[in-house]
Amino acid sequence: MSRIDNINRMLSDEEESKIDLTPMLDVVFIMLIFFIVTASFINELALDANKPPDVDQVVTDSEAITVVINANDEIQIDRLTIDKRAVAAQIIRRKAENPKAAVSVLAHSKSRANTLVAVVDAIKEAGITGSVPINELKD
Repeated sequence: MSRIDNINRMLSDEEESKIDLTPMLDVVFIMLIFFIVTASFINELALDANKPPDVDQVVTDSEAITVVINANDEIQIDRLTIDKRAVAAQIIRRKAENPKAAVSVLAHSKSRANTLVAVVDAIKEAGITGSVPINELKD
Protein backbone atom coordinates (compact mmCIF):
# COMPACT_ATOMS: atom_id res chain seq x y z
CA MET A 1 0.00 0.00 0.00
CA SER A 2 1.02 3.44 -0.67
CA ARG A 3 1.21 6.25 1.72
CA ILE A 4 -1.71 8.04 0.08
CA ASP A 5 -3.94 5.03 0.67
CA ASN A 6 -3.05 5.06 4.37
CA ILE A 7 -3.90 8.75 4.66
CA ASN A 8 -7.22 8.24 2.87
CA ARG A 9 -8.11 5.34 5.17
CA MET A 10 -7.28 7.40 8.27
CA LEU A 11 -9.45 10.28 7.05
CA SER A 12 -12.38 7.98 6.36
CA ASP A 13 -12.04 6.42 9.87
CA GLU A 14 -12.18 9.87 11.48
CA GLU A 15 -15.33 10.80 9.59
CA GLU A 16 -17.06 7.59 10.67
CA SER A 17 -16.15 8.04 14.35
CA LYS A 18 -17.94 11.39 14.81
CA ILE A 19 -21.22 11.20 16.73
CA ASP A 20 -24.09 13.56 16.00
CA LEU A 21 -25.66 14.72 19.32
CA THR A 22 -28.50 16.73 17.80
CA PRO A 23 -31.17 13.97 18.02
CA MET A 24 -30.26 13.29 21.65
CA LEU A 25 -30.64 16.98 22.53
CA ASP A 26 -34.02 17.05 20.79
CA VAL A 27 -35.21 14.13 22.90
CA VAL A 28 -33.92 15.76 26.10
CA PHE A 29 -35.76 19.02 25.37
CA ILE A 30 -38.98 17.16 24.55
CA MET A 31 -38.74 15.26 27.86
CA LEU A 32 -38.06 18.50 29.72
CA ILE A 33 -41.15 20.14 28.24
CA PHE A 34 -43.22 17.03 29.05
CA PHE A 35 -42.13 17.03 32.71
CA ILE A 36 -42.76 20.76 33.11
CA VAL A 37 -46.25 20.49 31.63
CA THR A 38 -47.25 17.42 33.67
CA ALA A 39 -45.76 18.57 36.98
CA SER A 40 -48.22 19.23 39.78
CA PHE A 41 -47.38 22.00 42.20
CA ILE A 42 -48.28 21.63 45.86
CA ASN A 43 -49.60 24.59 47.82
CA GLU A 44 -47.99 24.62 51.23
CA LEU A 45 -50.26 25.04 54.22
CA ALA A 46 -49.52 27.89 56.57
CA LEU A 47 -50.74 28.91 59.97
CA ASP A 48 -53.14 31.83 59.78
CA ALA A 49 -51.91 34.08 62.57
CA ASN A 50 -52.88 37.74 62.51
CA LYS A 51 -50.69 39.65 64.90
CA PRO A 52 -51.78 43.17 65.74
CA PRO A 53 -49.16 45.89 65.33
CA ASP A 54 -49.16 47.03 68.98
CA VAL A 55 -49.05 44.94 72.14
CA ASP A 56 -51.44 47.47 73.72
CA GLN A 57 -54.25 46.02 71.60
CA VAL A 58 -54.38 42.80 73.62
CA VAL A 59 -57.94 41.86 74.49
CA THR A 60 -58.29 42.60 78.19
CA ASP A 61 -62.06 42.61 78.65
CA SER A 62 -63.41 40.59 81.54
CA GLU A 63 -65.51 38.71 78.98
CA ALA A 64 -62.48 37.64 76.91
CA ILE A 65 -61.01 34.15 76.98
CA THR A 66 -57.25 34.56 77.22
CA VAL A 67 -54.99 31.59 76.49
CA VAL A 68 -51.45 32.14 77.83
CA ILE A 69 -48.47 30.01 76.79
CA ASN A 70 -45.55 30.42 79.22
CA ALA A 71 -41.84 30.06 78.46
CA ASN A 72 -41.90 26.45 79.71
CA ASP A 73 -44.90 25.63 77.43
CA GLU A 74 -47.49 25.63 80.20
CA ILE A 75 -50.93 26.57 78.90
CA GLN A 76 -53.18 28.70 81.09
CA ILE A 77 -56.75 29.74 80.40
CA ASP A 78 -57.93 32.47 82.75
CA ARG A 79 -55.00 31.70 85.12
CA LEU A 80 -55.86 27.99 85.32
CA THR A 81 -53.07 25.68 84.09
CA ILE A 82 -54.41 22.99 81.78
CA ASP A 83 -53.12 20.28 79.49
CA LYS A 84 -52.97 21.07 75.77
CA ARG A 85 -55.44 18.23 75.09
CA ALA A 86 -58.05 20.03 77.22
CA VAL A 87 -57.81 23.44 75.54
CA ALA A 88 -60.71 22.82 73.16
CA ALA A 89 -62.99 21.60 75.98
CA GLN A 90 -62.16 24.61 78.18
CA ILE A 91 -62.84 27.05 75.35
CA ILE A 92 -66.13 25.35 74.49
CA ARG A 93 -67.17 25.52 78.17
CA ARG A 94 -66.24 29.19 78.48
CA LYS A 95 -67.98 30.04 75.19
CA ALA A 96 -71.11 28.32 76.48
CA GLU A 97 -70.97 30.50 79.58
CA ASN A 98 -70.44 33.68 77.56
CA PRO A 99 -71.18 33.37 73.81
CA LYS A 100 -69.94 36.90 73.03
CA ALA A 101 -66.49 36.29 74.53
CA ALA A 102 -63.51 36.79 72.26
CA VAL A 103 -60.51 34.46 72.27
CA SER A 104 -56.97 35.83 72.51
CA VAL A 105 -53.63 34.00 72.66
CA LEU A 106 -50.54 35.28 74.48
CA ALA A 107 -47.43 33.25 73.64
CA HIS A 108 -44.07 33.74 75.32
CA SER A 109 -41.18 34.28 72.92
CA LYS A 110 -39.34 31.27 74.40
CA SER A 111 -42.27 28.87 74.05
CA ARG A 112 -42.14 26.22 71.35
CA ALA A 113 -43.98 26.65 68.07
CA ASN A 114 -45.70 23.26 68.24
CA THR A 115 -47.43 24.32 71.48
CA LEU A 116 -48.78 27.44 69.77
CA VAL A 117 -49.94 25.38 66.79
CA ALA A 118 -51.67 22.90 69.12
CA VAL A 119 -53.47 25.76 70.89
CA VAL A 120 -54.59 27.38 67.62
CA ASP A 121 -55.79 23.99 66.33
CA ALA A 122 -57.73 23.45 69.56
CA ILE A 123 -59.34 26.88 69.19
CA LYS A 124 -60.44 26.01 65.66
CA GLU A 125 -61.66 22.62 66.91
CA ALA A 126 -63.75 24.43 69.51
CA GLY A 127 -65.61 26.16 66.69
CA ILE A 128 -64.03 29.61 66.88
CA THR A 129 -64.04 30.99 63.36
CA GLY A 130 -62.18 34.00 62.07
CA SER A 131 -58.77 35.19 63.08
CA VAL A 132 -57.50 34.78 66.61
CA PRO A 133 -55.16 37.54 67.78
CA ILE A 134 -51.79 36.10 68.77
CA ASN A 135 -49.57 38.35 70.84
CA GLU A 136 -46.10 37.99 72.28
CA LEU A 137 -45.86 37.73 76.05
CA LYS A 138 -43.00 39.82 77.44
CA ASP A 139 -40.92 38.83 80.48
